[in-house]
Amino acid sequence: MIDVARLAGVSHQTVSRVLNGSDSVTPEMRERVETAVDRLRYRRNPAARALVTRQSMSIGIVSFGLAQFGPSVALTGIVDEARRAGYATNLVSLTALDHGAMQNALDHLMADSVDGVIVLAPLEAALVAIGSLSPEVPLVVFHPGGPATLGTIATDEVAGARLATVHLIELGHGTVHHVSGPPGWLGTAARLEGWRGALADAGLPAHPPVEGDWTSESGYDAGIRFADDHAVTAVFAANDQMALGVVRALVDSGRQVPGEVSVIGFDDVPESAFFRPALSTVRFDFSEVGRQAVDHVLELMAGRQPAAPRPVAPQLLGRTSTAPPPRTNEQRKKRS
Repeated sequence: MIDVARLAGVSHQTVSRVLNGSDSVTPEMRERVETAVDRLRYRRNPAARALVTRQSMSIGIVSFGLAQFGPSVALTGIVDEARRAGYATNLVSLTALDHGAMQNALDHLMADSVDGVIVLAPLEAALVAIGSLSPEVPLVVFHPGGPATLGTIATDEVAGARLATVHLIELGHGTVHHVSGPPGWLGTAARLEGWRGALADAGLPAHPPVEGDWTSESGYDAGIRFADDHAVTAVFAANDQMALGVVRALVDSGRQVPGEVSVIGFDDVPESAFFRPALSTVRFDFSEVGRQAVDHVLELMAGRQPAAPRPVAPQLLGRTSTAPPPRTNEQRKKRS
């Protein structure tokens, strides 16, 4: 720390305040200290800091569904942001989401003396289980499509589903069919709500959604059903993996994408831009979800009552898997 102070031209007390996240340091001083820390590759001693702060300097994470893109990227964001703040992370991965499983997870983390907990389990069952518990430390929950409230980090997935659906409507499609996620997932409900709302606002019919399970295989099964119905010209799949399955099934069945059927996904997995055709989709910055979760739990751990974080907003990415619907024979005659 003395070397950092000497290089930054400040006192070691100032270095300590910066490293401990104190608000009593000017932005200019903070930048000088952080530059010196980076140049010297200074690493704080967690044990020594824990003795001073009487904290374990660790954040617990309760997770479920990490095979899905959003939660997995959010987890990386949590770990990275916690490390930047000087905290270790302690992960408990659940295979069930009942009251007992959640209580056992929190008991395990409490035994390790974590200073706060982030729950990264975006299912209705997780919210129910958490609601029946009384955690001993500050707790923050990831709630896709949820409200902006204290203790909650949200992604505006209702708005994201609206963006996807409106994109297809504005291209001229008479309705948009939907491949939903499995029941019980918060993202499934939010995306269904956004899809239905966009169709209702446009005065268009909403056909019963085809239920998937987030996998490409379930998307393929849905695509086979759509391929047999030539009235289907637009499909919104609730994630990119299912959208890939839909596209493959349509092409295998002799349907052109987007010439005959447009397909849009959700999430913007890294591979989506390299699908053939490149997949139109809706993107969320799930790394920002992780950063917000850590910032929020740190504020609560410090005894403050921060404003509820604003839900992470969606971004529409229009690529080559969506286009106007094919013209009917009557439309072709009018143009000839």
